[in-house]
Amino acid sequence: MVKSSSGAGVYFVGAGPGAKDLITVRGRDIIASSDVIIYAGSLVNPELLEYAREDAEIYNSAKMTLEEVIEVMKKASSDGRKVCRLHTGDPSLYGAVREQMDELDSLGITYESCPGVTAAFGAAASMDLEYTLPGISQSLILTRMAGRTDVPESESIESWAAHHASMAIYLSTGMLEELSRRLIAGGYSEDTPAAIIYKATWPEEEYHYCTVSTLAETAAEHGIRKTALVLVGEVLAGHGYERSKLYEPSFSTEFRDAVIRPED
Repeated sequence: MVKSSSGAGVYFVGAGPGAKDLITVRGRDIIASSDVIIYAGSLVNPELLEYAREDAEIYNSAKMTLEEVIEVMKKASSDGRKVCRLHTGDPSLYGAVREQMDELDSLGITYESCPGVTAAFGAAASMDLEYTLPGISQSLILTRMAGRTDVPESESIESWAAHHASMAIYLSTGMLEELSRRLIAGGYSEDTPAAIIYKATWPEEEYHYCTVSTLAETAAEHGIRKTALVLVGEVLAGHGYERSKLYEPSFSTEFRDAVIRPED
């Protein structure tokens, strides 16, 4: 929905993967101009609240129910105040934003969204990865294991593993033995490269390369039990890929002609 002309309403903002300066400029400005901030305290870096005004009301949604969150939004909106709903990463990915938006729709409260950097891209930056190496993988699958929130049977880990694409697996650190078993059952070999990255882009970030079969062992060795992302795929090896055609001298583009070498 479009925000009201007064600038009041609710703004769903992606806080990014962790580092304070990885929020978007738009997201930072929304925080700075909001009267009320409701942030996901279990995951969002609290340093981002330093962008808030001193007189802003701040709520930690880790201690709230959906109904309590909506009640804060409702009251603030009725008073003509601007609300920032600050979610970790990008709100559209495992952000539970649709249920909030539906409630706001029923109340006639306007809202809009501001994207953020998700953990998979923060991890790629920290580890200097490219998920889409020519000749290796041209797809990135973002998924999760079933836990307290179910996953459709058609989106099982085995079904995704069958593609042998690059995978970023969220919210699954507590089920790594099962994750390994299901990845292998789906078609990955036991020695397929994998990695575990804990709190990507945070000051305490750490990442460890391993294989699909040693995910649980690697996590236990380093005391990683939550707040981690699992990466899987041959792109983690960083070799054996084809050169990009975009920069290949013999490949013509809209902007340059192919270079024909004498031996050609």
